[in-house]
Amino acid sequence: MSKRIAVALAATLGLGIVTTAAQARPTMVGVHGSEYSPGTIVVKTGERHLYLILDSGKAMRYPVGVGRYGKQWAGSTRIDGKYRNPAWSPPAEVKRDKPSMPNVIPGGSPKNPMGVAAMTLSGGEYAIHGTNMPGSVGGFVSYGCIRMLNTDITDLYDRVSVGTRVVVTR
Repeated sequence: MSKRIAVALAATLGLGIVTTAAQARPTMVGVHGSEYSPGTIVVKTGERHLYLILDSGKAMRYPVGVGRYGKQWAGSTRIDGKYRNPAWSPPAEVKRDKPSMPNVIPGGSPKNPMGVAAMTLSGGEYAIHGTNMPGSVGGFVSYGCIRMLNTDITDLYDRVSVGTRVVVTR
């Protein structure tokens, strides 16, 4: 079985999508000639990485899960809320696709797709959040939200504040 088929099969069955990405830890990387000011979050959808731009040409790089085909977006926004163990109500599009889904999934529930923390983004129904499905990190898996390992969202949550600029590129 080819690696591509195995990855697709794993994604379909809900198994670990990209094990190496899900096991990766945040990494300090160099960014040369960055057009972004320190404190900016940059999500590179095609790379499936989120960068927190730091001083001195450095950034923290985290693996992320991003919007699946037809659900990706690009643009600039800001964090407008920060929540630990948030309850989650599925947006209308998710509810339409999965009508048996409950109207609210309580915070802390293993079925809650937000994981241990979420930072909502202004201007839409998207968030940067944790996940209780670590195997989904590193894939094209969401309805447009940015998924992180719970340990990574906890780290990022502590580093940024409401009002932080977020830039999503393809």
